[in-house]
Amino acid sequence: MELDYDPRKRFGAPLAALRRKRGISQERLALESGLARSYLSGVERGLRNIALVNICILAQALDMQPSELLDFRTGA
Repeated sequence: MELDYDPRKRFGAPLAALRRKRGISQERLALESGLARSYLSGVERGLRNIALVNICILAQALDMQPSELLDFRTGA
């Protein structure tokens, strides 16, 4: 079964927008989460298939619930 949307883009684009809205650089979020900046860049551009553990790590770094990052109702 194929999806009619790309979940990587539906996750990455809102993550990038949220990060920018909060005034956080990619480098800072990478440092606070312990994830590589290049990896985070790929996630935000919808090029990387992010692991569930990393979703939880990013949510913690952004002080939010993982489910909030997975709300695809309004996405790319």
